Amino acid sequence: MELVFKPLHVGISVKDMEEAIEWYHRNLNFEVVQDDYIPPLKARIVFIANGDFQIELFQYDDPKPIPQERLAPNSDLQTVGTKHVAFQTADMKALKEKFLSNGVDIAHEVVMEGNPVMFIRDNSGVLIEFIQRG
Repeated sequence: MELVFKPLHVGISVKDMEEAIEWYHRNLNFEVVQDDYIPPLKARIVFIANGDFQIELFQYDDPKPIPQERLAPNSDLQTVGTKHVAFQTADMKALKEKFLSNGVDIAHEVVMEGNPVMFIRDNSGVLIEFIQRG
């Protein structure tokens, strides 16, 4: 039997849940679908969705900051572990204009194999990648 997996969500820890919810809504059109506080974890967990894809946001009562080496795409890739979520876009130019007008931190831009690629940082410093395939 062949197993086929459909991506459900990615988990991201944030330092301020309200700011994160607003940031992901304003910049990436995500909407809140579930909001809970889990006492044993001492964390608020909020699921946000854009279409069928969800992000599980975690805000712990005592969050720890991102290590400095995780803030740059190239040095982050050298650290073992999950790196980033990547989204495909049909119009990188329009997306970049939206990000610039919203004050989004653009970390890195490059063209790879003829495709524009852009890394941004969310309001907690988490890297997110966008690719426009030609």
